[in-house]
Amino acid sequence: MGRPIQYGVVLSAEQEQYLKSLTSKGSGKARVMTRARILLLSHQGTADLEISRALGVSVQMVRATRKHFVLGGLEDALFDGLRTGRPAKFGGQDRAAITALACSEAPEGHSQWSIRLLADKAVELQLVEGIAPSTVFYILKKTKSSRTAKSSGASRN
Repeated sequence: MGRPIQYGVVLSAEQEQYLKSLTSKGSGKARVMTRARILLLSHQGTADLEISRALGVSVQMVRATRKHFVLGGLEDALFDGLRTGRPAKFGGQDRAAITALACSEAPEGHSQWSIRLLADKAVELQLVEGIAPSTVFYILKKTKSSRTAKSSGASRN
């Protein structure tokens, strides 16, 4: 028979009309369209397993969509929440200071800056508390010219 439905979906007429218009347009994110179809089929009383087979999604996705709708509403069920992620360790000023350091003359005894040398010098000058050479590489990679190459690519007059 199947598992009893824990989160029953009951749509208002307005919500049902919105979901029907959303799915009939045919444009938009596939994930949102699938979730809208899940909600419409759930509202009609279709079982989770039937919905998953009809839409080609897992039963867990059907259950999760139902749960998000019942606990958080239509917007929560259709759209993903913001993902915070880890904040950037180095801000714009830190990046600018490292780039400026890379643009300066190489230290005595060196013909050019190396990534490791830049990382060590940035810590020594207290531009940053600590930084890995790979991070220096990624910071400099975002600039248009190579700050560690012998030639920056610009012509000399």
